[in-house]
Amino acid sequence: MAEERYESDSMGQVAIPGWAYWGAQTQRAVQNFSVSEHRIPKPMIKALGLIKKHAAAANRQTGTIDERLATAIEAACDEVIDGTWDDHFPIDVFQTGSGTSWNMNANELIANRANELLGEPIGQRKPVHPNDHVNRGQSSNDVIPTAIHVANRMELPRLVDAVARLASSLRAKADEFSSVVKIGRTHLQDAVPMTVGQEFDGFAVQMEKNRVRLNQTMANLEELALGGTAVGTGLNAHPQFAATAIDGISTQTGIAFRPAASRFEAIATRDAQVELAGALNTLAVGLMKIANDLRLLASGPRSGLGEIVLPELQPGSSIMPGKVNPVIPEMMIQVAAHTIGKVASITTAGQNGPLELNMMNPLIAYESLSALSLLTESCTAFASRCVDGIAVDAKRCEYWIEWSLALVTPLATRIGYDKAAELAHTAFEQNRTIRDVVTESGLIPEDELARLLDPRTMI
Repeated sequence: MAEERYESDSMGQVAIPGWAYWGAQTQRAVQNFSVSEHRIPKPMIKALGLIKKHAAAANRQTGTIDERLATAIEAACDEVIDGTWDDHFPIDVFQTGSGTSWNMNANELIANRANELLGEPIGQRKPVHPNDHVNRGQSSNDVIPTAIHVANRMELPRLVDAVARLASSLRAKADEFSSVVKIGRTHLQDAVPMTVGQEFDGFAVQMEKNRVRLNQTMANLEELALGGTAVGTGLNAHPQFAATAIDGISTQTGIAFRPAASRFEAIATRDAQVELAGALNTLAVGLMKIANDLRLLASGPRSGLGEIVLPELQPGSSIMPGKVNPVIPEMMIQVAAHTIGKVASITTAGQNGPLELNMMNPLIAYESLSALSLLTESCTAFASRCVDGIAVDAKRCEYWIEWSLALVTPLATRIGYDKAAELAHTAFEQNRTIRDVVTESGLIPEDELARLLDPRTMI
């Protein structure tokens, strides 16, 4: 194959690598936008393949494209869906805000491959033309929002499953530790007793609620802008095009995709992604809270709380022998922080929809899909590499309860708040336990005191 070939567009000829299946407009975008290492997410490539395949099928069924050409386009699209041509999507994420370059990348690649399947050389734009045939009845303005919705919706169940897996792991620990009593803490100060199981129950419910929140975003992602073409009116699209194409996408994916309630809204806004980002943000905040709590509870092991023991996965220091760090919670905290940054990008991008079109579609696609992937993998690792292996140090938990000044709390109903506070202050000043100080005071008989200070009666 020649080192270079030449293809033309409305602006003239462009040199393209001989092996590449993209065309002139894609090559111009490569030259204009090579500013980062970030490229189109693979789920977006698959989504574009699905859209172009079922657009061709719809055009074939409505008689707007010759059956022979449409069949070749559909065959080429199947290869795109399967990932065969992933390396032929070279355009930077940071590009024209409509994502036109990504759409044309798909159009040109599919046209070239369809022509090859028809026995013609690539680069000739015939008999299959990237605009006249592959893009028939479409605009970048409806294709890219549709692809974002399809890609988000196809990837989201993986994250939902990963969050459910993490919730299940936390629930198992809540059950396992249900009988281990420990001291609760508020403001990082001693509070009243609880069980380790109750603490983990809070973590489990937090993740269970996040799973529900993520599921609730699916309905709006299932609305597709396809058929709106440039601004939502459907100019140049057959009246049956959108319904037919969307039905095909729905059938192949098994997802209940449907035409948008308003194609004007679906093209001009990315509210569905902002809603998704809100759920991702809530998840990230929850993951950071749980990961930080596990670090605190496992701190030490001798000079910290040390109530739980995390799995030992690798040496923690190049200078301190025997040191082991909470590496998975620390990974999770960084992922959460990174995700929160992605959410901020999506939020800002969602605001940039002047009049009839959002102008930050590629960034929204990249940030939402990379966040979904990152959270999916990290939640899975958090469950399997950390939570599943957590053990509890029951003796350490018992020690902290006995030394906690918060044990005085149930005495307040027996001797009054002020007297109880006085005894707590005495215990603190003299570095003694509440039990010793109250016994010495003689204010409460020993058998009654034993009952009042039994932490199991306080949970």
